[in-house]
Amino acid sequence: MSIADNLAAVRHNVELAASRRREVPVTGPLVKVVAVTKNHTAAEVQEALAAGAAALGENRVQEATAKATLLPPAEWHLIGHLQSNKVRQAVPLFTLIHSLDSERLALEVERVAARTGKRQDVLIQVNVAGEDTKSGVAPDGVAELARLVSGLKHVRLCGLMTMAPFYAAAEDARPVFRELYALFAALKAAALPNTALEWLSMGMTNDYQVAVEEGANLVRVGTAIFGPRHY
Repeated sequence: MSIADNLAAVRHNVELAASRRREVPVTGPLVKVVAVTKNHTAAEVQEALAAGAAALGENRVQEATAKATLLPPAEWHLIGHLQSNKVRQAVPLFTLIHSLDSERLALEVERVAARTGKRQDVLIQVNVAGEDTKSGVAPDGVAELARLVSGLKHVRLCGLMTMAPFYAAAEDARPVFRELYALFAALKAAALPNTALEWLSMGMTNDYQVAVEEGANLVRVGTAIFGPRHY
């Protein structure tokens, strides 16, 4: 199947998963697919854009920067860990940074965004499962970091993100997604100033359908669209 066919299949699966929701979640009925381009060529990414990909996701700032110079303007999302020394390159390029995970990083994004005249949209990454190998704040640290970000002038909090552990059965990820959804709903109900809480980013190729059923409205899908990565 072509990249266009794969993208169409993912969108169809997303629609089916959304139809299985028990109720309309606080994130709303619409779901955006972020096509994850890690280790795929600019030519392959161009195929996805031609097929109507709404957003492109990259794990590394350098790789996104290199591809962006070869492609037409697009909505780029940073979905991987952001180091403080890469913020200067990240802020001008990315529409949405999914991986804000500390006060230090938030303040650095604020500093760079202020200097470049941009208000940077971000998601707080939450390590729901408590994995040592994953970045993100603990669930009980979300509210404190959200309050700090809400006080910044050049950073806008737009939601939450998590990465579930890789399970052989996608169904096993459901409790992780339910917990993040509950955190999102509570944060939205808090009505913090200077925020736009609309995005709940969770679910990848292995488990995005379960994530959508549990309220995700951003899913990060690479292999199901582009096929195996090139190493």
